Amino acid sequence: MMNPVVGIDVSKGNSQCQAFLDRNQPYKKSFRFAHTEEGFQSFLKILQEIEKVSGVRPAIILEATGHYHQPVVQVVEKHEYLLMVVNPLTSQRAKKAHLRKVKTDVIDAFHLGDLYYKEDFEPYKQQAIQLLNLKHLTRQHGALTATYVQTKLQFQAVLDQIFPHYVGAFGNLFSNASLTILLAYPTPQSVMEVGIEPIMRLIQEKAKRSESWAKEKAQKIISAAQCSPNSRVIYDSHFITLHMLISLLLELQEHLSHLEQEIDTLAQERKEYDLLRSVPGIGDKIAATILSEIGGIERFDHAKKLIAYSGIDPSVYASGKFIATSNRITKRGSKRLRRALFLAVQCGIRKSVNQQLKEYYDKKRAEGKAYKVAIIACTNKLVRWIYAILKHERPYLTP
Repeated sequence: MMNPVVGIDVSKGNSQCQAFLDRNQPYKKSFRFAHTEEGFQSFLKILQEIEKVSGVRPAIILEATGHYHQPVVQVVEKHEYLLMVVNPLTSQRAKKAHLRKVKTDVIDAFHLGDLYYKEDFEPYKQQAIQLLNLKHLTRQHGALTATYVQTKLQFQAVLDQIFPHYVGAFGNLFSNASLTILLAYPTPQSVMEVGIEPIMRLIQEKAKRSESWAKEKAQKIISAAQCSPNSRVIYDSHFITLHMLISLLLELQEHLSHLEQEIDTLAQERKEYDLLRSVPGIGDKIAATILSEIGGIERFDHAKKLIAYSGIDPSVYASGKFIATSNRITKRGSKRLRRALFLAVQCGIRKSVNQQLKEYYDKKRAEGKAYKVAIIACTNKLVRWIYAILKHERPYLTP
């Protein structure tokens, strides 16, 4: 019986394919199809043709390429073809085995089809659409947060030049009320000209607090303006930059707040979300990130596979009689999952929020382990807990 397969090299907007009827038996020439309705229909017709010739439904093998392969995956799964998604590291290693260094889409598709007969791949397990949406939202939140942090740093640098003593006026410099006041009165001179009453009313309107609280903050702003030197040379470009940065900060705060609500709503529909939050040190954001990056726990049949996917497993180096004893972690797999796990460990050991994890950390430090080594050991233990919690659907039990 034949064992047909179609190797697909996916790129943005189109894919290159090479079909095989069996090992070392390519079927016709390589072909390309666009990621459109018409393109997918032509691709499905070729799959039907291969099935008719071989008598067996062909398997599909492709390389994970960010989000570009998702439309192909959805079409293949919809028509119930066996699908294998290869780690790019695996396919690159196979390509390096060839003597000639040739890189084209046609060659890549051929190598993927040939790789199917050389390796024993597990069928691809598609994540639930709910988890895919959650992953998209958490990654978008992470990207916007990084932009927000950078914008805050730039804002503070410009504010130090225009209104240096304003920083102590509010407990939270980046609150809506604080930024709105700066947007209206960006310099000490503008504050002194307008007086305390308009500033107090604006603070009360934005902060929704009592009149006495708003008056106290307004007085602090007046004092900050009085302490600021009048001889500073301020260019118009500084005001333009400050106005732009404040507007961007307010917009980013609104977007992040909206994203957090969407993430919370979507995550609460999954029972795994509450299971993860039962672990001390894992809050709402970290739980949503871990859940979305892991996907379904059924994708991993052992805790070691989840550890490897997190990239916190130690690398191995041995040559002849030499065996390295000081090895770095591999840092393969999902870097976002790895970062979320590190944050969860740090939150857990800080102030002994997670007593069990803190005791394990102290034990490793007492053994003479460096800080990072001890943190990675704790992360490894946390992943094993998470695997057990999700696999058995039982919450974390405090000892």
